[in-house]
Amino acid sequence: MTWMVLRTHPREARVPEMFDASPSPGQTRAPTLPAAQPVPERSAKQRDSFFDNAKYLAIVLVAMGHSWEALYADSRILRSLYIFVYTFHMPAFIIISGYFSRSFDMRPDRLKRLITGVAVPYVVFETVYSLFRDHFGQDGETGITLLDPYFLSWFLAALFVWRLTTPLWKVVRRPLPLALAIAMLATVSPAISNDLDFQRLLQFLPCFVLGLCLKPEHFQRVRTRAMRIASVPIVAGALVVAWLVVPHINFGWFYRRDAAQEMGAPWWTGPLMTLALFACSVVLTACFLAWVPGRRMWFTSLGAGTICGYLLHGFVLKYTRWEGWYDAHWLHSPLGALLVTAFAVTVVTLLCTAPVRRVFRCVMEPKMEWAFKQDPAQQARERQHGGQKQPVREKAGV
Repeated sequence: MTWMVLRTHPREARVPEMFDASPSPGQTRAPTLPAAQPVPERSAKQRDSFFDNAKYLAIVLVAMGHSWEALYADSRILRSLYIFVYTFHMPAFIIISGYFSRSFDMRPDRLKRLITGVAVPYVVFETVYSLFRDHFGQDGETGITLLDPYFLSWFLAALFVWRLTTPLWKVVRRPLPLALAIAMLATVSPAISNDLDFQRLLQFLPCFVLGLCLKPEHFQRVRTRAMRIASVPIVAGALVVAWLVVPHINFGWFYRRDAAQEMGAPWWTGPLMTLALFACSVVLTACFLAWVPGRRMWFTSLGAGTICGYLLHGFVLKYTRWEGWYDAHWLHSPLGALLVTAFAVTVVTLLCTAPVRRVFRCVMEPKMEWAFKQDPAQQARERQHGGQKQPVREKAGV
């Protein structure tokens, strides 16, 4: 599975006002100089290191969780770590995606970015994953079906729908309780269509809506010394609980793909598990964010490429499983698990690097100017500046 995420719009990914400690752009005049001397401005497109760090670390957890799926059957410790990570890694990714979707509206330029940055990559990767599965796979499925997301591509389909509904969540009075009610109803509705992995889309919806409701000060409150200290016993307690419940719990609850009845549970457990998992995911996400560095680190720049790492690492993981790489007995040992984990971290890290982003930019960020009518407002701006095209385009990544 993949809270996820994802690359953000450069304009939306700019440093929030609360995080920007630089002075307002302007000019200062030295007493002895007749001309104004401009004060150096902070780049308008400068990214916030905290969020880039958070996205990179979250995608690393996603890759680690996927790499454990072939090994956890032999180790209770690994199974416990697996459900611990799955409790919050995608919720964290989705919450951040929701936070950077707050400014989305039905303005033509933003709709274009939604199509080029989310819908087009979904169509491309859903097609390529289907062909990849048909050639190498052993999943018993064949053919391309754009309505049935395969493996990781569900997130792009969900993000497209979530972002389209953003204006609706902005006008309702209690968006988060409403989203939770929808998710709870989804868990007792086995008749919900599998198209676009709609069950998962609805069950993860509260995480996205929570992100829409957050403000910069909420992240500031999490990033305190007191919260970092408090997170240590919370995480330790969560690991103990995971160890205790792992023999008795159905992992399907963490995937959010099925209704309660489809997992053989009483219908009333669906709403209860929805609330419990949401509460746990929010608490553990807060603990995770409390320890995310706010300064620039060696991996900060990789946060801009998490959508590449997310979508591409699935090919490596699927191929290694289909080719029997995990059949070696020594891999099913503590040392083997550590090596597999290190391999997954290395792969997803490399896939987030700038060279990989440049290669796949034509898919992840296609311009597709030929496909759209030009915005009259943009035409007016160009006429005002003597026909020179203005750099107003924003990326629509995750």
